[in-house]
Amino acid sequence: MRKIAIINQKGGVGKTTTAVNLAAGLAQSGKRVCVLDLDPQAHASLHLGVTLHDGQPSVYDLLCGDASIADVRQNISSNLSVIPTNLDLAAAELELAGEVGREVILRDRIEQDDDDSDFLIIDCPPSLGVLTLNALTAVDEVFLPLQPHFLALHGLSKLLRTIEIVSKRLNPKLRLEGIVLCMYESSTRLAAEVSRDVEEFLQASASQSPVWASAKFFQTKIRRNIRLAEAPSFGQSIFDYAPNSHGSEDYLNLAKEVLATGSSNTKICPGIATASPSVVFSSPTI
Repeated sequence: MRKIAIINQKGGVGKTTTAVNLAAGLAQSGKRVCVLDLDPQAHASLHLGVTLHDGQPSVYDLLCGDASIADVRQNISSNLSVIPTNLDLAAAELELAGEVGREVILRDRIEQDDDDSDFLIIDCPPSLGVLTLNALTAVDEVFLPLQPHFLALHGLSKLLRTIEIVSKRLNPKLRLEGIVLCMYESSTRLAAEVSRDVEEFLQASASQSPVWASAKFFQTKIRRNIRLAEAPSFGQSIFDYAPNSHGSEDYLNLAKEVLATGSSNTKICPGIATASPSVVFSSPTI
């Protein structure tokens, strides 16, 4: 099973949209996929039409109680399931603060589960706290959704440093696998400049850490599309809500690219853009 964390500590960059619709796209391609909603806002759960009621187990019970993944998991379709959460999960950060081994609770729960899914996709909260650390210790791959905007790049070095520290201390298999450009507008100069800046940064710093040495841009760019913004309010993936939209086309292509590349034969995609770089990053250090 490929285990992927979708992470960005900045909100509003397409993180949950990518987690849900990439999962749905992989399911459309015939793979068995499970989405784990690790964000207390529960947007991934709502996006898939799941609202938990009083007494129903959630990810909170998974991390802070005795619930198993099988107790929490709900089927969405024949190939797609979700491990939902609710606002209770916000209390987990405090409750786990003094817990020994708090960073590996989720990893242990996953190892105890006998699910035969091909993919586990974790939608992480927009922070780098205990919940995100649990995701990073449980997965092998990290996907970074990124809006091609200057403010969306702020903190990239900190995120890479966090991934590197987790890889060194808790999960040596962890790698930043790829960057997904979301809300992309090819007609704007800014999108081209930011894309080029990040690519050059990754290439320049690849030799400094094996954690992101093979990181790449996915060739599929998720175009700005109003249907993607509308779909969550109907509790549907883009494939159910607007199967003929650009959003559906883009996420299906992204799913096919993920299936084609895998984690063992990926390369940095050349030539994302041709504009000159204008943003300077500091290389992460430990």
